[in-house]
Amino acid sequence: MRVVSLVPAATEMVYALGAGGALVAVTHDDDYPPAVRTLPRITRTTIPAGASAREIDVHVREAGARGESTFHLDSDALREARPDVILGQTLCAVCAVTLDRLPRGLEREPVIVRLSASTIEGMFEDLRQVGAALGREDAADRLVKDLHERLIAVTRRVDGLPRPRVACLEWLDPLFNAGHWVPEQVRIAGGEDVLGTPGERSRVIGWDDVVTACPEIVIAMPCGWDAPRAAREAEALGPVGGARVLGVDGAAYFSRPGPRLVDGVELLASLFHPDAVGAVPGAVAVRA
Repeated sequence: MRVVSLVPAATEMVYALGAGGALVAVTHDDDYPPAVRTLPRITRTTIPAGASAREIDVHVREAGARGESTFHLDSDALREARPDVILGQTLCAVCAVTLDRLPRGLEREPVIVRLSASTIEGMFEDLRQVGAALGREDAADRLVKDLHERLIAVTRRVDGLPRPRVACLEWLDPLFNAGHWVPEQVRIAGGEDVLGTPGERSRVIGWDDVVTACPEIVIAMPCGWDAPRAAREAEALGPVGGARVLGVDGAAYFSRPGPRLVDGVELLASLFHPDAVGAVPGAVAVRA
C-alpha cells in the first residue's frame, strides 16, 4: 500500500498506528516523528522563510482574496507517488492543502480519506477512519482506548482543584483566540478557557478582550512556532495584569488534530496543577 498524507496530523496518525512504512510522500510542513524528514515533499508554501506574524497574515489574506492559498500542491510529484490512499483535510485552507485541490487524472483512483475533526472526539473518529483505510482497525481501536485512558487519568488528578482562568492565543498579530479542540484541552487539564468555546473556530480578537477576560495564565501557541519564539512574541504584546504568560509549541500539541493533542492536555495540566500532574517528557513551556 502506498499512502500520501496532505496534512501533518494524518502523518502522525499513520506513524502512531505503526504504518509509517506505507507513507511515500508528505507535506513540506511534516516534521514529526523525525523519520518523516526523509520522505519526498509534494507541497510548498509561498510564505517567505522568517516572515513575521503580521507578514504571514497579510500573505494569507491576500491569497484568500484572490481565491488562492499560500499552500500549493505539486501535482506531478503526487502522480509520481502513485498513491493507493490519500489522507487529507477539509477544515482549513490556510494550514494545509485541502482535498478539493487534488488534480484529476491520476494513474489510479486512490482511496480518499477526509479528515474533519474540530473536537477531540472528532480526532478519535479520524484516527479510526485512517485505521480502516490502512487495514489497521484493531491498532486504531487500541490507540483510541489508550488516549481516552490518559485523558481520564488527567481528569481524575485535577478533579476538585481550583481552575485557573486561561487565555489561549492561536496567533499574535493580529490576535486570534484558540478554537476548535483547545478549549476542551484546557477544560480537561483543569482550567477555564476565558476566550474560546469548544468546537468553534478561532476568531480575531482585540488586546482589550484579553485584558478584560482577566486571565491568570496566558498561553501563546501560534502554529509553526516553537515555545521560545512564541514566548518572545507574546512578551512583546505587553503585560496582562498579573497573568503568567507562557509560550508553547503550537504545532506539536495544539494546532494539529492528531494523537499529540493528548500530550497537549497533559502539558497544560502540568502547568495548571504542577503538584498533581507531572511534566510531559519533551514538552516545554517558556515563560515570556
